[in-house]
Amino acid sequence: MDVGTYFRRMRGVSRPLSRARPLEMLRAWVGGLLGILLVSVPVHYLHLPTSANLFLIGSFGATAVLLYAAPRSDLAQPRNVAGGHVVGALVGVTAHHVFGTHVEIGGAVAVATAIVAMQATVTLHPPAGATALIAVLGPKKIYDLGYRYVVTPVLVSVTLMIVVAVVVNNLSPDEHHHYPVTWR
Repeated sequence: MDVGTYFRRMRGVSRPLSRARPLEMLRAWVGGLLGILLVSVPVHYLHLPTSANLFLIGSFGATAVLLYAAPRSDLAQPRNVAGGHVVGALVGVTAHHVFGTHVEIGGAVAVATAIVAMQATVTLHPPAGATALIAVLGPKKIYDLGYRYVVTPVLVSVTLMIVVAVVVNNLSPDEHHHYPVTWR
């Protein structure tokens, strides 16, 4: 490839995004609200002990955007959401164990390895890269969980969010808005 071709590729394609219809926006808002609320309620409002380990991590916000605003995306399908987060969490916890306090190297290795592992397992879900990074960066209560981080908060929370996505997205009368597109 010549240099000119290389740089021409960086121009992108002019294709403006379309605005969602008001009902789609409302459905996405309700899904995001219920999904995140359902994940946060057990610890914050039911006064369960922290050992219940159900809590929010930052990557769940990005997962909510995909599940409730882009439910037809390949990246939002249940296999990708659950599988990607589990893979990312496993890789992140392992990287933390291997690299310890060297978070700059551990974080880079965790994200890069999570990408490849998700590609290899056909579970690509971009927010799961953050799930891997969070396991390396901490805080201490995440370190203390060790591999339990994979099950809770990660697997339990994303399962709850997927359930909300199935319920809320299938309320649409639009046959092309159902969720999931595939369970595989």
